[in-house]
Amino acid sequence: MKYYLIAGEASGDLHASNLMAELKREDPGADFRFLGGELMQAAGGTLVRHYREMAFMGVGPVLLHLRTILRTMQTCREDIRRYSPDVLILIDYPGFNLRMARYAKTQLKLPVCYYISPKIWAWKQYRIKDFRRYVDRMFCILPFEKAFYQSLDYAVDYVGNPTVDSVAHYRERQAGAADSFLSDEGLSPDKPLIALLAGSRRQEIKDNLPTMLKAAAAYPGYQPVVAGAPGIDQAYYDLFMQAYPAKIVFGKTYPLLHHSWAALVTSGTATLETALFRVPQVVCYATPLAKLTGFVFRHFFHTPYISLVNLIAGREVVQELFADRFSGKAIHAELGKILREPGYRGQMLSGYDEVIRILGAPGASRRTAFHLIEMLSGH
Repeated sequence: MKYYLIAGEASGDLHASNLMAELKREDPGADFRFLGGELMQAAGGTLVRHYREMAFMGVGPVLLHLRTILRTMQTCREDIRRYSPDVLILIDYPGFNLRMARYAKTQLKLPVCYYISPKIWAWKQYRIKDFRRYVDRMFCILPFEKAFYQSLDYAVDYVGNPTVDSVAHYRERQAGAADSFLSDEGLSPDKPLIALLAGSRRQEIKDNLPTMLKAAAAYPGYQPVVAGAPGIDQAYYDLFMQAYPAKIVFGKTYPLLHHSWAALVTSGTATLETALFRVPQVVCYATPLAKLTGFVFRHFFHTPYISLVNLIAGREVVQELFADRFSGKAIHAELGKILREPGYRGQMLSGYDEVIRILGAPGASRRTAFHLIEMLSGH
């Protein structure tokens, strides 16, 4: 069968690539065409547009690049029509993907499936109307999403979480293998690592990394190491790192977390990855107009948390220094508690164990692939 996939950022590229690998197992004749990244390319098929051409965040950048976005949308519509896939598979990225869902469903009469739900449980719940109209099947990766959608009279499947799969695959590959990460990266085995995960977009890195670096540098007995994001070059990081004794690694986020004693992490999938590696963390996320953003979040969003760890646990496991709570002083203080207070660390690690239990066993990509093949065979 022919599959058309759209992933608009680095995490979507990762999860889509794993889904493609599982689809190949179920359907050896699978043919793929997609908007995505290098990981999807490695899985096989034809890359139409790289997600870097679509990854614009915030009103300003979107308006500035509106012509590029509209051109990409038109290219995508025409490409889907020409390719005539058996199914359109959308991965998160709702602003773009829901437009493609509407086109595929109303104009081309294609089956449309969504893998990794947009976070409408946090805001923009009105989008449920689009899901009902244009999405035949929703595969969710967060346990609480099933009950949320049921409350809106929309049936979905919880398939497990692909980040659990990714971490499990990493550990399987590492089992029994020689571990040379520290020596390969020129890191001392005598100083514990502090991982700095400052986001995957340039604006996130610019807003968060300088404060993270300053907070980590205040603890000279530790080694701060930055996890470089896919698609962001060394030169961009150098703009912020030159004044600090930190190193950077690219393509080695999991080895970095595996060896880290603590982490400073922006919100997103990285908070969950850090929890799965059982690394105590501080969630730090700077925003423009911090006081206004904090007010809007507290009064207009439908969730009390921004990190996946707290959302899955349903309580505060990790501190979220977000918007008007974000400051160098607050990050420094929370990092100190993680580094120096065993009881505090232990409490956070117990919370991680609860999250891991709730998420369940690996196999999200495999389950999703099975459901897709089953649906298409019946279709």
